[in-house]
Amino acid sequence: MERTLVLLKPDAVQRRLIGSLVARFELKGLQIVGMKLVHASKDLAEKHYDAHRARPFFPSLIQFLTGGPTVALALQGPNAVAVVRNLMGLTDGAKSPPGTIRGDYSISV
Repeated sequence: MERTLVLLKPDAVQRRLIGSLVARFELKGLQIVGMKLVHASKDLAEKHYDAHRARPFFPSLIQFLTGGPTVALALQGPNAVAVVRNLMGLTDGAKSPPGTIRGDYSISV
């Protein structure tokens, strides 16, 4: 049994997609073992995405993440990490196939 963290970012909250997204994880056999609405501080966002600090998009990413609430989901199930990665799709939503969360809902990278 694996656990993984999924962040449903401010645009998903604003677009009222949380229920639909949670349902997709549950339909794949994942169990929600924790769920919290958080307002990420600049410090928390910078720590979470520290690997991208040198990238040109880092400042706009931090601004985006701190601009509204995020839903943090702790999901559990067999092969949870692989299940979530497959369901999420590619990081670039424009390249993610239909049927993945990013392929179906992404409006930007």
